[in-house]
Amino acid sequence: MESWISTVITWGIPAVILIVGVVIYNRLVALRNRFKNAFSQIDVQLQRRHDLIPNLVETAKKYMAHERETLENVTSARNQAVAAQKTAAADPTNGPMVDMLSKAEGMLSGALGRLFAVSEAYPDLKADGTMRDLMESLETTENKVAFSRQAYNDSVMNYQTYKESFPNNLLAGVTGFKDAALFELENPEAREAPRVQF
Repeated sequence: MESWISTVITWGIPAVILIVGVVIYNRLVALRNRFKNAFSQIDVQLQRRHDLIPNLVETAKKYMAHERETLENVTSARNQAVAAQKTAAADPTNGPMVDMLSKAEGMLSGALGRLFAVSEAYPDLKADGTMRDLMESLETTENKVAFSRQAYNDSVMNYQTYKESFPNNLLAGVTGFKDAALFELENPEAREAPRVQF
């Protein structure tokens, strides 16, 4: 009887610990892959947003010759956002890179908001069919970015909660699972999708 108990203690307890460890590890991998996939959905929508902006600026240039600084600010903010997007997309598990992307996108939203505010003074621009189509596409894309961002943040929250729970945090620390960063917009005006009434 003692040898049976000794065998259970010697082999059973380590086997249970190993099985629990494997289950925790696999769940961490699954949750990390979910938030990486959610980030890739943001990446797709941001790419679409970034692709629309040069066309928007070119269309606006025809009418807004005296607003060169505003147009240059939009182009500069777009270029910074594209660079931050590429860096963050290379490793969505790198929290500081996701934070940089969030800040760059906030700056871009602010620059677009200023462009749209200035464009109100140009009735011919507001009447331009290409500009209206671009604005509609951009607004649709902004909504998709917001939904994608929410799905990503939900995935990050699930991952972080599971990773930080005991005993998962012990295994996560030993196996190198990094913290994930939420995709948040810094400035309040960037939280709103840019809108212009045409």
